[in-house]
Amino acid sequence: MSTRQSRVARTLRRSLSLRVSVLVALAVAIAVGIMSAYVVNTIRDGLFNERVEDILVDASVRRATALAQLDSAIITTQDQAVNEGDKLVTLMEEPSAGIVQAQLIALDRGDFPIRLPDVLSNGAYDLAPSTELHAQLAASPEQLVYQSVVIRSTDPEVADVPGVLVGMQARVPSSGIFGLYLAYSLESEQESVNLMLRTLMVGTGVMALALALLIWIIMWRVLQPVREAAIAAERIAAGLLHERMDVRGVDELATLARSFNEMAESLQRQIEQLEDLSRFQQRFVSDVSHELRTPLTTIRMAADVINSARSGFDPVTRRSAELLYNQLDRFEAMLADLLEISRFDAGAAVLVPSEQDLRPIIESVVEYSQPLAEQKDSTIRLRGMGHAATAAIDGRRVERIIRNLVVNAIEHCNGRPIDVTLYDGDDAVALRVFDTGVGMSPQTAEHVFDRFWRADPARARTTGGTGLGLAISYEDARLHGGTLEAAGEEGVYACFLMTLPKAVNGSFTPPTTVIPPELAAIGVEA
Repeated sequence: MSTRQSRVARTLRRSLSLRVSVLVALAVAIAVGIMSAYVVNTIRDGLFNERVEDILVDASVRRATALAQLDSAIITTQDQAVNEGDKLVTLMEEPSAGIVQAQLIALDRGDFPIRLPDVLSNGAYDLAPSTELHAQLAASPEQLVYQSVVIRSTDPEVADVPGVLVGMQARVPSSGIFGLYLAYSLESEQESVNLMLRTLMVGTGVMALALALLIWIIMWRVLQPVREAAIAAERIAAGLLHERMDVRGVDELATLARSFNEMAESLQRQIEQLEDLSRFQQRFVSDVSHELRTPLTTIRMAADVINSARSGFDPVTRRSAELLYNQLDRFEAMLADLLEISRFDAGAAVLVPSEQDLRPIIESVVEYSQPLAEQKDSTIRLRGMGHAATAAIDGRRVERIIRNLVVNAIEHCNGRPIDVTLYDGDDAVALRVFDTGVGMSPQTAEHVFDRFWRADPARARTTGGTGLGLAISYEDARLHGGTLEAAGEEGVYACFLMTLPKAVNGSFTPPTTVIPPELAAIGVEA
């Protein structure tokens, strides 16, 4: 049942037309139901009052008949009294007139010589006047009294019917004053009310369904342009920028279609302009990088010659030769990074994965970076290296990621130790580089992978970086289907976490978080 209910609820959530139709149908059903209840109650009360008037008129006539019969009766014995009572109630009972039972019940026996027991015309109904009605009749000798009753049959298979019990006083000779009660059935009136109620219920249901169907059809037609707009928007989002809506008519929906088409055209123009600009930028970077390689090679050859002969130069010229030689290294590295970035921008970067253990790569990077760490009076501590952590990776790119992270940590560690921790998960491997040097603010962590980003522009690069290393590392991690995250607190710590799936672009659960567990335990947040 819960599955069916959830399916119905899901259908209602997905269809505005259906929701509106159901709400309108419910509102109409409730409104018509209230109106029907009022109409039925009004008609029922009218039928009841009219029927009671007819009953009282009929009872008055029967009262005169009963009194005349009793006045002419000669009763000297109890048998005669009983016989006369039976004759009277039998005479009064008339199903064709709606009287289903007559009763003769003593009100005041007094000192009369003959005792007449209470008499019933038939025993088919379990019906007796209430104490209040009996007392009211005793106090009203010349009037008719009545009350609404439920006429219950002694046969359990016969349904109860509403009725009216009318009472009148009658003097039985030699026996005392009795109450003559006539039970009038309102079964025919009740059937009329029930028929009317059923008719109203069926009519209400049919009208609600018809109205719901009509509303659904109207809403379907009204929302058709909205659905078309949604489909067109999805296609535009998928890259089909030429998708447009059909404009029909001059109403509000046509205005919606025209406005949507104008918006789509504007978006298409801007996207195409941005694509052209991006292509121009990529081509410019690529062309410039390639064009610079030839003169750079020539300059490199000349610089090598000059540098090899620098011992014969005066001190100023010798220093200039050394600066030229060193800056050419940085210039070549920047050109290589620009070419790599242009490949990422053009979608031309190619991954060459193979199953490899990350430990040899990490050890190679640490060995390469050790002289630089010693210059900074820092040490690199390896953790989690006791077991293999293998994954399908491009070794060259992963080595570049790790080298950039470690060198970046050395540059900012202020001589403090650097922790490089390896994690091996079920479907991913991870590497965290952590230092407690200058730290990194959350705002810096948001931009640290931007190209040429520097948290402190006044801080000079001491390791010959190009400003593109972390940006390239971020793209390398994404190319594997992995992530590269950063977190920190200014003046406290800086942390980078590389997570790579064991299968290229496979789904994975990170084996750890960017914040080290020991910091997370004391409430440090990214």
